[in-house]
Amino acid sequence: MNPKSVTPRTEANRDVDEAIDHYLGEGAEYAALGFIDALEKAYDHIARYLATGSPRYAHALNIPGLRSWPLTRYPHLVFFIEREDHIDVWRVLHGQRDIPAWLADDADPDNLH
Repeated sequence: MNPKSVTPRTEANRDVDEAIDHYLGEGAEYAALGFIDALEKAYDHIARYLATGSPRYAHALNIPGLRSWPLTRYPHLVFFIEREDHIDVWRVLHGQRDIPAWLADDADPDNLH
């Protein structure tokens, strides 16, 4: 089976840009490049291995199908929902954030598809 395409939402892209800016602001260009590499590997994984990841926040927030996958060597989680034709990436959040609060803003019923 071919991998599904991964489609990050605007919020997810903004999360990624903020993380990269943080690492670059700390003078850690190597860490910024490593973050991008880890993110690409995470996207590849969730595209190839469907139904992967933890449904923990789906239950906590009552968002059916929401899953998370951790980045290797970085404290970030990719939050996504598998759709019929693609992987819908909602957010890429640091694990120390108040994740339920950040995701609750995205849980508008009109925004689930």
